[in-house]
Amino acid sequence: MYLYIKAFHVIAVIAWMAGMLYLPRLFVYHAAAKPGSEQSEIFKVMERRLLKAIVNPAMIATWLLGLAMIYLMGWPAFAASHWLHLKLVLVLAMSALHGELARYQRQFAADANRHSQKFYRIINEIPTVLLILIVILAVVKPF
Repeated sequence: MYLYIKAFHVIAVIAWMAGMLYLPRLFVYHAAAKPGSEQSEIFKVMERRLLKAIVNPAMIATWLLGLAMIYLMGWPAFAASHWLHLKLVLVLAMSALHGELARYQRQFAADANRHSQKFYRIINEIPTVLLILIVILAVVKPF
């Protein structure tokens, strides 16, 4: 059962990361669109659907499946897996970023964006860095 949970966890992570990489890219283009324009309205629909249909459910599945794996590995193994503790901190950071992206989506939906294209280009790099660190910890288990 553990391997099935792990497989679905990996699938959920891939879906979550796809959305976490694409949503800020949509914001880059949306920030250039005039509020109320047809283009802006299309971006609003795309952002809402991406967040509600893919990113949110994938994050929830990632967390639930990850916590199930921790439960199945048992407390002694978890306590000794220091790499996993750091990985969880980084996943919490990714989750916090997810929350920020959801807030930006609500701002765009209300035509109240406060940030530039450059800001969203920078934000777009954060999930990539977190993903690299998380994968290295999960695969290499350096400590």
